[in-house]
Amino acid sequence: MEPLLLFIIGILVLIICTLLAKIYFLRRSAREITEAFRDRLTEDTNTLIDISSRDRYMRKLAVDINLQLSLLRKERRHYRHGDLELKEAVTNISHDLRTPLTAISGYLDLLEREEKSENIQRYLSQIKNRTEVLKCLTEELFRYSVVASSQDLNPEHMDIVRALEENLLSFYAVMQEKGIQPEIELPEEPIFRELDAGAVNRIFSNILGNAVKYSDGDLCVKMDKSGCITFSNTAHNMTAVTVGRLFDRFYTVEANRNSTGLGLSIAKLLTERMGGRIEALYSNGRLEIKVRFAE
Repeated sequence: MEPLLLFIIGILVLIICTLLAKIYFLRRSAREITEAFRDRLTEDTNTLIDISSRDRYMRKLAVDINLQLSLLRKERRHYRHGDLELKEAVTNISHDLRTPLTAISGYLDLLEREEKSENIQRYLSQIKNRTEVLKCLTEELFRYSVVASSQDLNPEHMDIVRALEENLLSFYAVMQEKGIQPEIELPEEPIFRELDAGAVNRIFSNILGNAVKYSDGDLCVKMDKSGCITFSNTAHNMTAVTVGRLFDRFYTVEANRNSTGLGLSIAKLLTERMGGRIEALYSNGRLEIKVRFAE
């Protein structure tokens, strides 16, 4: 019995060793696929995923993943091409609109100097008002196309506390006109980050402009010692759904469309390009926009 028992034990040991070896090679193949898959997602390359294992199931998995990656690359290129065409179209349209709008504004200024009845004066005032709205929309479209197409940023050692203070001061007159007395809490000590100063000012300006536009009469701006900035205001005309779309291109909650809805899209684009994060939250009738720049 002993030789037979030893033989059985030997067979079991051999089977266990074989299974362990199989598991080891399967794990190694899975790790190779994971690492290669991660690389293919971050790089636009046609290189296929290849593994060292000869296991037919793992190789079939690699083939299936390669097929899906190929489809994903095709969709990504299609999206980029379409996005580029959209940006070029926006740039061209905004540029083409600026010239006739400038001419219209010039003729309206000339008409203002002529004698006219009260009705004509009222009509001209309405025309001038809508022309100014169109000019603002066109400029906003042009700024977005420039920001979206340009990847150039010039980081510098800057104090974001001071930058926010300056932007708040620039909105002081507008807030006074709307009866907004802002509540401001900023650190006494400077907080430095390596950021593009122009981009930071554009981010703050767009967020403050949005806050003033949609506020129900209040505004709170706080920055903690870590540099996290919170802009909040009462906005009963919003919902969690509308707030969730605030950063979408061309989305605006205004029915009269006096805005392109690109202000916060630009803010999000610039914030993320500098490695930061921006998000919008809505609770109990208050809108909060939080911005944090990478340290």
